[in-house]
Amino acid sequence: MSHAEDPAGNRRDFLYFATAGAGAVATGAAVWPLVDQMNPSADVQALSSILVDVAGLEPGSQLTVKFLGKPVFIRRRTAGEIEAARAVPLADLVDQNARNPNTRATSADDVNRTLDAAGEWLVMVGVCTHLGCVPLGHAGDYGGWFCPCHGSHYDTAGRIRRGPAPENMHIPVAHFVDDTTLQLG
Repeated sequence: MSHAEDPAGNRRDFLYFATAGAGAVATGAAVWPLVDQMNPSADVQALSSILVDVAGLEPGSQLTVKFLGKPVFIRRRTAGEIEAARAVPLADLVDQNARNPNTRATSADDVNRTLDAAGEWLVMVGVCTHLGCVPLGHAGDYGGWFCPCHGSHYDTAGRIRRGPAPENMHIPVAHFVDDTTLQLG
């Protein structure tokens, strides 16, 4: 009986299949670490969302937290700050875009930049949109933020009013989990 007539195969066929199977397992074992290293690390996943307790924040005060490697300003505005920000005509703004991923609104009206309809809570990435410096709070010509690096002035809604910055300060994804806890990310 010849090899071609043997339906069950022989020892050589078994060795071919065993070698191919071992090669596939070895290749998978070698490739898996390369694929797995592209996943975000545990520390990055842990920082992709943080909870911030804002219970002690009084109107007119600001809290700065670090989120994704950048400062985030959480400001509880006073009635005067809200009124001043809402009185600014859109035509007076350098950047008329809301830059708020929490809303579908596109205009930089004050109501489109805050977390609540009353306008009391303003959360922004605390980085100047000119060259990335950190602006000083409660400063500048408009009572909001002033960037000491190149002189950009932001109003109480974080909108650029004067200086070299091309855009309003950006707003991160944020929402209230309860009355005193804010979730970033």
